Amino acid sequence: MSAIPHHSVVVVGGGQAGLSVSYWLKQRKIDHLVFEAKTAAHVWETRRWDNFCLVTPNWQCDLPGHPYDGPDPDGFMVKDEIVAYVRRFVEKVDPPIREGVSVTRVARRPEGGFSVATSAGDFTADEVVVASGGYHTPIIPRMAEKLPKSIAQIHSEQYRNAGQLPEGAVLVVGSGQSGAQIAEDLHLAGRKVHLAVGPAPRCARFYRGRDVVTWLADMGYYEMTVEKHPLREGVRDNTNHYVTGRDGGRDIDLRRFANEGMELYGVLEDYDDGVLRFRENLAESLDFADRTYNGINAAIDRHIAETGVEAPPPSVYEPVWTPPAERGTLDLAASGVASVVWCIGFTPDFRWLDVPVFNGAGRPVHKRGVTGAEGVSFIGLPWLNTWGSGRFGAVGRDAEHVVSVIADRLSRRLPPLDLAG
Repeated sequence: MSAIPHHSVVVVGGGQAGLSVSYWLKQRKIDHLVFEAKTAAHVWETRRWDNFCLVTPNWQCDLPGHPYDGPDPDGFMVKDEIVAYVRRFVEKVDPPIREGVSVTRVARRPEGGFSVATSAGDFTADEVVVASGGYHTPIIPRMAEKLPKSIAQIHSEQYRNAGQLPEGAVLVVGSGQSGAQIAEDLHLAGRKVHLAVGPAPRCARFYRGRDVVTWLADMGYYEMTVEKHPLREGVRDNTNHYVTGRDGGRDIDLRRFANEGMELYGVLEDYDDGVLRFRENLAESLDFADRTYNGINAAIDRHIAETGVEAPPPSVYEPVWTPPAERGTLDLAASGVASVVWCIGFTPDFRWLDVPVFNGAGRPVHKRGVTGAEGVSFIGLPWLNTWGSGRFGAVGRDAEHVVSVIADRLSRRLPPLDLAG
């Protein structure tokens, strides 16, 4: 019977988070193995729509040893450019990776370390880094089962372009980053769009002569940690602001879309006998988004006043459209809706991790990725430490921190050198 392969560190997930961990482990010459169920960093190619682009400027892409290396730091990489950028990172890291291998169970061993069961056999490790992210299972409500079979239904991760959907109107459910951008993509393609709007915030693309992200970076927002954020742990539940980098970057203004023919509703609540039912809170959601938009701009105004930076004059967004009345229903047949795109997010799935690191809500408890269960760390989760923790901007710094903790623990576990011989 052959011995079970052992590694000092096993990394579960081969996206930019897991690759960043591998980069820093290699820098410290720490033995490790990365398991990836599909292919390295595949999500940028397989789970994004054709017109997908970054919503933050390219200069924020700062993977370890691989900052943005293109000609347009203030622009926004489109899908093919992102895929190429990540592939170059994979080549630079050259990780010890097993692609097409799923991890099915990780558990603590009585004698120390962890057992790692995979689709390619069993392994053991002293340390395990969970780098599989938090976006595993697409959320599609049970209500979807009641819709007529004639209605095509897909999740945002399956959406590619307007042409893949049958002819007819499209209902987009959810107005976070994906929902707002997919609704715009369909709208620009000439499709009739019905959008169920949720309580998502928005922000300006450009304000007072600069990208809002650049202003916020100057203000130190992207260095703010969870512990220093006013919402503390609650910030991890926040919906991201909707904005786009498409065509050089612009605001997403749902009110303008409404003026151009897009139909807006409140939160989708139910379906019965051919009729969709919505919460009558559209005006409330639009007002909330605009308050956030103007609030961010007002914070920039204060920063400019305090620092004396020269900038164009301030402005306040004024609504270009208001709902004439709340609409609580939509008749599917009468409206010609032929497809639904669900853009209401994902749920994490860590059932394979059989170690007590989760709270009552099933979320990992950690401080900057390091859990209370020695030997288990997380990387790449939203707001792991700062806003950029789940993105190209800060995941590398988080990975360096996690690896430094791992290196310290591994050094303490080594037997003392025999200096007498």
